[in-house]
Amino acid sequence: MDLSFVNQKVLVVGGAGFVGSNLCKLLLKDYEPAEVLVIDNLLSAESCNVPIDDRVNFICGSISDDKVLDKIPDDINYVFHLACYHGNQSSIEDPLADHENNTLTSLKLFNRLYRYSGIKKVVYAAAGCAVAEKTYDTASATAEDAPVSLFHDSPYSISKLIGEMYGNYFFKLHKLPFVKARFQNVYGPGEILGAGLWRGTRHTVWRNVTPTFIWKSLHNEALPLDNGGIATRDFIYVEDMARGLIACALKGDPGETYNLATGVETSIWDLANTINSYTGNEAGISVEKPRDWDNSGKRFGTTEKSEAQLGFRAQVSIQDGIKATVEWTRNNQEKIASTMEKHVHFLPEVTKYL
Repeated sequence: MDLSFVNQKVLVVGGAGFVGSNLCKLLLKDYEPAEVLVIDNLLSAESCNVPIDDRVNFICGSISDDKVLDKIPDDINYVFHLACYHGNQSSIEDPLADHENNTLTSLKLFNRLYRYSGIKKVVYAAAGCAVAEKTYDTASATAEDAPVSLFHDSPYSISKLIGEMYGNYFFKLHKLPFVKARFQNVYGPGEILGAGLWRGTRHTVWRNVTPTFIWKSLHNEALPLDNGGIATRDFIYVEDMARGLIACALKGDPGETYNLATGVETSIWDLANTINSYTGNEAGISVEKPRDWDNSGKRFGTTEKSEAQLGFRAQVSIQDGIKATVEWTRNNQEKIASTMEKHVHFLPEVTKYL
């Protein structure tokens, strides 16, 4: 059966977030949906990310709330479950909040959706970090069928695996058309430092490595490299990620897992130097100690299965993606600074950017 979004109703849980909002924009631009329903509690997102379009309906709330779940129409056709408690450090600070916003959300959403007869696909944002081998030696590309350890660095990682397991359960027992999209390290325009509410740590502002490095680099600061920057990641541009999610919905087989990856291993050292080269930052880098909780080391994902079964291949190189993200950040500094300002009482260091 050929699937399409044309005149279909699409639910994007977490649609005000960085990836979710980019997905919504691509759906509206190229795929002619009848409606895009966005549900987001704005815990780690901003309402300004939600596209302004007559086809968009926005519900502010959490899918762990039954009153919010009751607002999901029973004629929804596609679901993207991208909501999470951002990110590893926040989950370590407050495991119970992570459970409520990462684990309980998945269970309650899937338990509701399996009753809906018109759903063609449910795509879940799984985490590549949750299955990658913990190593600082030479890394091998992580495949979709890699073994899963019972020992993890954060509640976030645990919760993402539990989400996969709950989805698998509802697929097997109730035939929920559930597809797992394993994320790598997403970056690109639209990731706002300080987005959402204070979540207990400075990483509420300093979200992920790429936007943090770009911001600091634009402000002529040395980029802090934990463990000397020897860790590696698979950095995938957000528009590529949105295309991959759409491919999972249209071409992914229920019950299957697909890496959305570039297959390219990039060190944090090289990332920092690439960013500094585009900004002209002469402050260079600052070598820091390892993070005491993080054993994830070096990792990147395989691409063969997604290429063969979804026809998906990342198109944007790290060089082009970083260049575009630097330019977006440069042009949106006022908006980013105003978002960071919300947390000034918790993190006084942001005053220097205001």
